[in-house]
Amino acid sequence: MTTTPDLPAGKRVLLAAPRGWCAGVDRAVIAVEKALEQYGAPIYVRHEIVHNKYVVKTLEKKGAIFVEQTEEVPPGNIVVFSAHGVAPTVHEEAAERKLATIDATCPLVTKVHKEAVRFAKEDYDILLIGHEGHEEVIGTSGEAPDHIQLVDGPSDVANVEVRDESKVVWLSQTTLSVDETMETVDALKEKFPQLISPPSDDICYATQNRQLAVKQMGAEADLVIVVGSRNSSNSKRLVEVALGAGAKASYLVDFASEIDETWLEGVTTIGVTAGASVPEVLVDDVLQWLAQRGYEDVETVKTADESIAFSLPKELRRNLRAEATVNSTQAIRPRKES
Repeated sequence: MTTTPDLPAGKRVLLAAPRGWCAGVDRAVIAVEKALEQYGAPIYVRHEIVHNKYVVKTLEKKGAIFVEQTEEVPPGNIVVFSAHGVAPTVHEEAAERKLATIDATCPLVTKVHKEAVRFAKEDYDILLIGHEGHEEVIGTSGEAPDHIQLVDGPSDVANVEVRDESKVVWLSQTTLSVDETMETVDALKEKFPQLISPPSDDICYATQNRQLAVKQMGAEADLVIVVGSRNSSNSKRLVEVALGAGAKASYLVDFASEIDETWLEGVTTIGVTAGASVPEVLVDDVLQWLAQRGYEDVETVKTADESIAFSLPKELRRNLRAEATVNSTQAIRPRKES
């Protein structure tokens, strides 16, 4: 029999703001929805459009088919590239298979891609700070494979070798912990004093804002619950940031049903936040779950206002404006009649 733990008086929830859904995720998800609306199912998506179970399952129910490799998409179909970005070779593979492509890469990731191309043309060694195997890192590395080497945290700096210490630049995965990234940068600068920084911060505004809010509430929280999927880099970083800020415990959950009631034992203050690919409905479910257990007092911890919005991918904007059947040589099916 499950027993409810003793809960202290004065229970409250600190709700982080900003949290959840960011402009890049919003753009990518809407791109898939608009493609389904205009062309009908199926619409293929290379890799999860964003790293969130709920979002992926919701889009699958609407007719999206998620694949890991371009070769899994039947020739002549539509494929959407995820928000994490892809290497140029993936675009080439799509062209060979006569696939119509919709590039939903987050514009902030595209910015890093362009930086990589520019520095490679100037023959720099590019030190890409990020996590090995992450889709964003794979895509960025593919822009200049002969010039980029991955640096996976401060402990990896000792392995880095460059051709010319006067021509070295660092770039980073956009979803990292700001503190961890700067720790790696400091270690790189100690080894390579002439290391150049990118012209603008690579870590995205949404990642930074969510981490800042968690830092502020983490010092007051006994427990921080982060809503997000386990393959979401920015969500996992929020757990780390919460613990680093002083929270006694922090856990990552996809859904409210994953919360363990034993986590609440002796807990007065609970912080709640969500990764950048998490829809607000999942946060609402967590708040409702907590309210049913006495945590009805919700205080918002606001550290920034976000008003950024990105336009839809150019391919989709063009096709939406045209509202016409696309020539079959471009391999896009006519829109289904209702």
